Amino acid sequence: MKHETLKRNIPKHVAIILDGNRRWARERRLPTLEGHRRGLNAVIEISKKARQMGIKILTVWVFSTENWDRSKAEVSYIMKLGERAVANYLKEALKEQVRIIHIGRKDRIPNNLRDKLREAEEKTKKFSKYFFVIALDFGGRDDIIRAIKKIRNPQSVIKNLDEISFSQFLDTKKLPQSDIDLVIRTGGEIRTSGFMIWQAAYAEYIFVKKYMPDFTPEDFEECIKEYSQRQRRFGR
Repeated sequence: MKHETLKRNIPKHVAIILDGNRRWARERRLPTLEGHRRGLNAVIEISKKARQMGIKILTVWVFSTENWDRSKAEVSYIMKLGERAVANYLKEALKEQVRIIHIGRKDRIPNNLRDKLREAEEKTKKFSKYFFVIALDFGGRDDIIRAIKKIRNPQSVIKNLDEISFSQFLDTKKLPQSDIDLVIRTGGEIRTSGFMIWQAAYAEYIFVKKYMPDFTPEDFEECIKEYSQRQRRFGR
């Protein structure tokens, strides 16, 4: 019965707020940058687990609009790490028919990384079985502000603005389901940090004490099991 309940209540769209990479490294007296590398490796393993469980959309928040305030060395490393990661993950995405979508600003990230993201999006745009969403230079408020600017553009043809039409101006407009079912935050912090304010309005939240580098596919499965046992009412 429990297995059937889990299978029936699998979320379609799961988002992960990656947190704890730097604290993980400091507690082990390792370079901060090593924490980011280990955290990214954990994400790749989680993405495989998500597909195995039948989760259609996995969104990972890897870099926020506020993260630019970190040291230049750390930001530079994260961007180069992202460049290599996108190139490597593209091979897996093509094999597993995963569509890669980048959400967030594209005007501030390095050209090499932007080119890799665009290449990945272009080469996987025909896939619709699974979606891997990379939230990079992304912020929930920034997403909404940019959407409003697009709507105010004289060339916009919106006449009757409602929730559905507004969603078409957000970064998640290409997804079959932009609304998030479950948000998981690692690192022990109990806050959303402004992540996907619109899309996560009715999401379930699970806050995990483990740092992202220690977050295993088994931990992810436990989160999905917990979600499957919850009863979502949407205000009803």
